[in-house]
Amino acid sequence: MVPDHQGREAARPHPHQRGAVDSVIEMRGLSKRFGDLVAVDALDLDVHRGEVFGYLGPNGSGKSTTIRMLFDFIRPSAGTYTVLGGSGADPAIRRRVGYIPGELRFDPRYTTADLIAFYGRLRGSVDTTYVDELLERFDLDPVRPIGQLSTGNRRKTAIVQAFMHRPELLILDEPTAGLDPLLQHEFHQLIGDVKRAGATVFLSSHVLPEVEALADRVAILRTGRLVTVAAVDELARHARQHIDLHLAGDASAEPFENLPGVVRATASGAVIRLVVEGNVDAVLKAAATLPVRRIVTHETDLEDVFLDFYRDQP
Repeated sequence: MVPDHQGREAARPHPHQRGAVDSVIEMRGLSKRFGDLVAVDALDLDVHRGEVFGYLGPNGSGKSTTIRMLFDFIRPSAGTYTVLGGSGADPAIRRRVGYIPGELRFDPRYTTADLIAFYGRLRGSVDTTYVDELLERFDLDPVRPIGQLSTGNRRKTAIVQAFMHRPELLILDEPTAGLDPLLQHEFHQLIGDVKRAGATVFLSSHVLPEVEALADRVAILRTGRLVTVAAVDELARHARQHIDLHLAGDASAEPFENLPGVVRATASGAVIRLVVEGNVDAVLKAAATLPVRRIVTHETDLEDVFLDFYRDQP
């Protein structure tokens, strides 16, 4: 997972080697082309120290390509970057980073214990007590060959090796793929623990509820281009709300069709279904004039916002 770069020239990092102290990752015009395909297009992005930063987009949007450039696994076609103030190709920087790739390629002959020992040597020192805690937390047998492990257990091995040295930066590419819901919850708890300890997390995912639950800010990527960067609570404030009004008799959507903020109003039987963007004050005032028996609101999540961005962007 961390190939030997001995003898290779490091990718050119951003010239601002010692940037603002709260910027753990910086990208300026970062781009990658594969022939005529533009995989990542002129990214300008900062990840702040101590935050969980969600990097969102469907498969093929450029998320994994971005991460591979940060580690110098592939070279940018244009632009610059820094990771912890330097280059991701620098072994001294890598010792301070924990990494889970989207595709796990462990030698199947190795055991989890073998990998822990190998990465421990690369990183200088590892708290064995903490490693034991992680193994127990994720119910992982360290002596079985990785080739005999299920997809979920291989993912757990990746989690342990990424977190075991208490890195100050974690770069995680689809980290919970293959985990059952209980272990996903345990992973979320672990993210909370490392954040409280001061670590920064760069979380690339297309699992929107996971990012909504964990992230402070998110970037939304579409076909290699940055669509927006915003705080999760800010995106939620712009989310469309779904409201059902259950009336005592037959319902008509007409009173709501031209109200401020109402995106869609439909009626079926005794129920008026509304989609509202922003303030719902006008909707509530109109509803107060009707024989409303019950108001049902449906929780809005980041997925609605994400899909809206994808529909609205050219």
